[in-house]
Amino acid sequence: MTNGCFFSLSILVTAFVGTAIAFACFTGAAMVARRREYLYLGGLLSSGLSILLWLQLAGSIFGHSATSFMFEVYFGLLIFLGYVVYDTQEIIERAHRGDMDHVKHALTLFTDFVAVLVRVLVIMVSELFPLGDDAGLLPRIILVE
Repeated sequence: MTNGCFFSLSILVTAFVGTAIAFACFTGAAMVARRREYLYLGGLLSSGLSILLWLQLAGSIFGHSATSFMFEVYFGLLIFLGYVVYDTQEIIERAHRGDMDHVKHALTLFTDFVAVLVRVLVIMVSELFPLGDDAGLLPRIILVE
């Protein structure tokens, strides 16, 4: 018996394209904004990430519900889209100060992209296969063509 979701590869492509568009829009907004305009978000985003950690810990102790799981997914999506803006501005600021570590900067943005992609994919799959009140952990996702 498998505990998985079977869905078409088109859902993965749609999630990837949607994530790429959102990533481009938020990165573009950070690039055209005034210098250092969004760097204040670092503390707020770190606090939000800490809240997500504590929600996960509480959920593992007291049990998850479908509502709390989806709240964590949407809140995480908001946090990581904020990190796209913050990290883009931080990279621009570091480049102005002479830090030209392109690999590190690319990996930072790649990590943000993957975090957003995973959450968008979970949202799209949960629309196809609604979670019940006894959601527990997210089932394994199995791609089929």
